[in-house]
Amino acid sequence: MSNPYRQVVDHMMLHDKFSQWLGIELLDIQEGYSKIKMVVREEMINGFGIVHGGIAFSLADSAFAFACNNRNNLSVALDTSINFTKAIQVGDELTAEAKETHNGRSTGLYFITITNQKNEQVAIFKGTCFRTGKSLV
Repeated sequence: MSNPYRQVVDHMMLHDKFSQWLGIELLDIQEGYSKIKMVVREEMINGFGIVHGGIAFSLADSAFAFACNNRNNLSVALDTSINFTKAIQVGDELTAEAKETHNGRSTGLYFITITNQKNEQVAIFKGTCFRTGKSLV
């Protein structure tokens, strides 16, 4: 049996050039949930020689988008925030897991945890989305 939530996210990934550039791999997609991973590359470091904070944010933002849109109801970010809890290194394999905590008619609330290959938490992201009522596919 095919996963209708995965079908929506596969469609999103097909057109999401930034997530493709990040090297995101889809691990699990369920209703209101996503789990994705990527490997941090050398070109992702900033002028201080450390991994740019936008990398963790972008990974979490993609997990957020896949979780809040997978019911095929176009949803856009209203508010997001991130807390960095551990330094990220080049070569780290990061996993982002997005869990829905509220699914309202017009809004949704999601918490995304990012861990490294040692299962150490490196960041926590919170996102609130607005549901437009339009279909993606």
